[in-house]
Amino acid sequence: MEIPDVILIKKCIEGDTQAFSEMVRRYKKLIYNIIYNIIYNKDEVNDIAQEVFIKIYKSLDKYNPQYKFSTWCAKIATNHCYDVLKKKRIECVPIENAYGLYSQEDTPENSYIKREQRDRINHEIMKLPEKYRILLILYHKNGLSYEEISQVLDEPMSIIKNRIYRARQMLKNKLASERKEGIM
Repeated sequence: MEIPDVILIKKCIEGDTQAFSEMVRRYKKLIYNIIYNIIYNKDEVNDIAQEVFIKIYKSLDKYNPQYKFSTWCAKIATNHCYDVLKKKRIECVPIENAYGLYSQEDTPENSYIKREQRDRINHEIMKLPEKYRILLILYHKNGLSYEEISQVLDEPMSIIKNRIYRARQMLKNKLASERKEGIM
């Protein structure tokens, strides 16, 4: 039986390094996915993840058990990534959004076409303003719910829903105009 997060957190605060190792094991994939999908640089993911886990460890005493621990960790990771981006002043590269890209037949030609389409979609998402881009990353790539995104970004749920809708519409319109022009 898996030890509940709240108990592990208490053990971590008391100095149990094994408990923190277990926390890292549980949330490593979530943190790495968030970092990679915001920073989009494989070479930096490990270093940034280490920084995020240090922040999580140092902030454990501030965790409110009323909220899911995964959401709390996601918020720390997202905020840290924002800080990294601000320091570097680089563009985020967003999620791969699979708008009708999957088919039953997986031939080399279909695989190539799907990869090209995903690259094009990623390129267009990268052009979206940050407030829209990050929502697509958190929702579609990391599977966070509207409520979890609302907690992570500290924004009302209505704004989250509205911005995700707008982001999808902007992406859809851009991709539709490219199809008409024969780019995609």
